[in-house]
Amino acid sequence: MGAAAKKPMIHPSTELRHIDAQLGYGVFATERLPRGTITYVWDPLEVEIRPDDPRLAEPVLRDKIERYSYIDAVGTRIVSWDHAKYVNHCCQCNTMSTAYGFEIAIRDIEAGEQITDEYGMFNMPEPMNLSCSRTPCRRQVKAGDLDQLWHAWDEKIMAALDVLELVEQPLWPLVDSVTATQVERYARWGEGYRSVRELGAAAASTQVRSG
Repeated sequence: MGAAAKKPMIHPSTELRHIDAQLGYGVFATERLPRGTITYVWDPLEVEIRPDDPRLAEPVLRDKIERYSYIDAVGTRIVSWDHAKYVNHCCQCNTMSTAYGFEIAIRDIEAGEQITDEYGMFNMPEPMNLSCSRTPCRRQVKAGDLDQLWHAWDEKIMAALDVLELVEQPLWPLVDSVTATQVERYARWGEGYRSVRELGAAAASTQVRSG
């Protein structure tokens, strides 16, 4: 399934680039990443910030935390320790989060292409307006997106998981053994898929605690 040595939590064949004054930075592929490639894995070096963390009371820190974090299913903000935190949203994204603690390429990503994600899975407490050059675009990411779009997102993720074992996976050593067994069970036999609906299990309470 993959290499023996651990790699950074974002795929090693990526780099940070400045896009423009409005968008700031983005993450770009430095080589072709086929559909089914794991592009990000949660690992213990992540910075976890719970709703009662005193750092959220400092306006400057809160601004940075909210800008560069996502909110997990139990209401904790996660700030990536490497350049994964600069991955931008696109309604026509090429990677998606899964309920397995990693993100996966849902289509082939060419060298030099920006890696984009779906923020609708991130339990955002406030709507975020979009300035998107790709169509179709929802024009806004909001908390209810997961409830409305999970089925379509699951279909894209399941298609990517179907070919997960056919491509090189340098991040596979970061997937814990229990999760790896679950993923392999689905990839090989189509059993036990975990829906992205799990990512929004605590969305309502998250909005209250983060307000």
